[in-house]
Amino acid sequence: MQVVTDSSALKESLSELSDKNYRIGLVPTMGGLHAGHGSLVTTARSACDVVVVSIFVNPIQFAPSEDFASYPRDLLGDRQKLASWGADILFVPEESDLYPDGLSGMRVQPPAQLTSGLCGPGRPQHFAGVLTVVLKLLNLIRPHVAYFGQKDFQQWRLIQQMATELLLGVTIVRCPTVREPDGLALSSRNAYLDSRERLAARGLSRSLATILEHYQKGERAAAILLERGHCAWDDWFAKNACLIPQLEYLSLVDTRTLEPVERVSAESVAAVAARVGKARLIDNVLLAPASPDLPLLSWPAAILVE
Repeated sequence: MQVVTDSSALKESLSELSDKNYRIGLVPTMGGLHAGHGSLVTTARSACDVVVVSIFVNPIQFAPSEDFASYPRDLLGDRQKLASWGADILFVPEESDLYPDGLSGMRVQPPAQLTSGLCGPGRPQHFAGVLTVVLKLLNLIRPHVAYFGQKDFQQWRLIQQMATELLLGVTIVRCPTVREPDGLALSSRNAYLDSRERLAARGLSRSLATILEHYQKGERAAAILLERGHCAWDDWFAKNACLIPQLEYLSLVDTRTLEPVERVSAESVAAVAARVGKARLIDNVLLAPASPDLPLLSWPAAILVE
C-alpha cells in the first residue's frame, strides 16, 4: 500500500493510473478505523481496480465545543488495517494541503430542505464542513465511485445530492451499517464509552429495532412506529441499571427529502441521535421490505447488569 501525504504526490500517482483506464474507488475517512470502514474498503475492492482511502480529521466540521482535539487518532493501526483490507493508496494530507488559504475560506452550503431536521439543527455548521472537504477530495482524486456508510445517512444523502447538482460525475454508494455483536452501530466514537455507557448506548439500536419489527409486522403509521420506538427506549433503561442518555431525536423521514412522513408509503428511514457520556452517537434503520437492517431483529434484545 502506497502512503501519500501531499496532493502533488497524489496527483502524480493517480495520473499514472488514469492512463491505464483503471476504475478508482474512494473511501473518505477521519481515521480511528474499525470494521465498518473495513466493509467500505472491501466493497470498493470488489468493484474497483484501485482503492484510495483518505484519513483527515476535518476541523471545519467540528463546532468549538465538539471533540476535534480528542477525536480518536491511530495512524499506525489504521495503516495496518487498510493494508489487510486491500487498500492501494492511503492519502493522509496536512491541513495546509486541503486548506491552503486557511480555514475561513469558501464553504459548500447544503440545501436547507435536507438539513432542517435530524442532525442539522443541532450541528448547524457541520454539514457545510463535510461537503466542503468531500468536494475537495473528489476534485483531487477524481474517483469513479465513492463509498459512504449508511450510519451517517443524512451525510450520505447530502453528498449524493452535491454530486448530482454539481455534475461531479462520481457515483456515491451507500453501504449498510456494520454493528457490534450486541447491535450497537460501529463508530469511532464508541472508543469514548466505558462499560456503563456502552450498555446505555444499546438503547439506540433497541429503539430502532422495535420500529423495524413493527414495520415488518405491517404498521405504517409514523406516529405509532415512533411511539413503539420511544417505549422501547424507556423500557431499555427501566430494565437495565445504566445511565440514561440525552435523546436528541427519534425521527422517521423520507429517504430522499429527509422530511418527516405521516405514513410509510415508500422507503423511509428511522433515525436516532443521543449523547452518551462524552460521545454523541447516531444510528438508523431503513424501513423497506428488503431492508439491510433486518438482521438487527435477530440479535439479543437485552443484556442486564448483574
